[in-house]
Amino acid sequence: MKKIVFATAMALATVSVFVMPPLRAQENSGSISIKDPAEYNAYQMANSQTDPKAKAASLESFLKTYPQSVVKTLVLDTLIDTYQGLQEPDQTLSAASRLLQVEPNNMKAIFISTFIKKQQCGKTSDAQTCSDAAALASKGLQLTKPANVSDDEWKKQTAAAFPVFHSTIALDDAVGKKDYKDAQNEYKSELMLMTDEQTKTAGLQDELLLAQAYSAAGPGQNLPLACWFYARVWNFAPAAYKAQIEPKLEYYYKKFHGGLDGLDTLKQQAAASTFPPGTFVITPAKSPAEQIHDLIASTPDLSTLALADKETVLALGTKDDADKLWAILKDKMTPVPGIVIEATASQIKVAVTQDAKDAKIADFIVNLKEPLKDKDIPAAGFEFKLQPDAELDGTYDSYTQIPATATSVQRAEIVLRDGFIQPEKKKAPVRRKPSAGHRSGR
Repeated sequence: MKKIVFATAMALATVSVFVMPPLRAQENSGSISIKDPAEYNAYQMANSQTDPKAKAASLESFLKTYPQSVVKTLVLDTLIDTYQGLQEPDQTLSAASRLLQVEPNNMKAIFISTFIKKQQCGKTSDAQTCSDAAALASKGLQLTKPANVSDDEWKKQTAAAFPVFHSTIALDDAVGKKDYKDAQNEYKSELMLMTDEQTKTAGLQDELLLAQAYSAAGPGQNLPLACWFYARVWNFAPAAYKAQIEPKLEYYYKKFHGGLDGLDTLKQQAAASTFPPGTFVITPAKSPAEQIHDLIASTPDLSTLALADKETVLALGTKDDADKLWAILKDKMTPVPGIVIEATASQIKVAVTQDAKDAKIADFIVNLKEPLKDKDIPAAGFEFKLQPDAELDGTYDSYTQIPATATSVQRAEIVLRDGFIQPEKKKAPVRRKPSAGHRSGR
């Protein structure tokens, strides 16, 4: 669940963004009196500005001139709203942070600070940023209703803020702590606070992250639930994102069930409910070794298997089945379509299977025949495909089965020699025919 895993979710967030709802200032009841005429005039002048930038500058100037003003809380609250209107998150966060210095339990300031830091966490995956956001979120969940806030107003505030707090803690669990089990619990707590309609819009990106948390290797892995939430997101995601979500849904469904039969029924069920019913079950497939043995037995020409299937046989098959395939592959050349994990002038490490891509672990290591020039070394994240796109090729040399750990599934590490890159073939420019009546010069 590292940064690259969140690509679709972060893109989806731009479509189903949880708009930061306005929260009222937690001001004291009754009127606030400014006794100093000069201070009062400065306050009135700052508040009467109609241009947002001029208003923000005037309010900042007021706070600098009157740092202990009785209206400091109101000025900071107004600054938050003004900077939000200007779409300046750094200044909004600064104003909210200063308001928390005055009122440590101010719901609006905690919520806005959490919201902005969560966005920063999602963009950078910086552990400290994620941790800071989660700490604020935890504090927000512990707040009690202030005496000067009505029950109805408090209900509105918590309905807006608490789902974001749970989502923020979940993101820190997944990104900073790699605690996917706790992330699952927080995402579920968030979704339980939402209406059914909200889970189809504002909650959609976190349903995708919940699916990824369930599919992550480790003690919390639950592929049936991962499939449920992938199907849920697939149902309500904009068309442009369905093509990115469906391959993962099909991959994990097939991995657990052994085939795609029943997947359409699952999609229909997930469309009707955020959470699966107690009767929900996906029939598990045969063990990986059994499936691989059947695949070996039913494939007349093992060389025709897809590259990812070959890797699966070498990773999870019995020694006899893996060796049977390897006898055919050894010393044969093959393209290696996948995502670059690491590269040097003489070696390129690539993730080919979906598991390897999700974990950002190389399952193919290609030792190059000739060293690359610095400018030709592919960057991490670059994806090799097949010609006419850039293609990586190599010759099968050796393989090793690597047992599963607490955080990774069993896999194969396949080494190829004499590797080389076939650059992308540029399309030839279209030659335009001369227009009618045009004559070439003589």
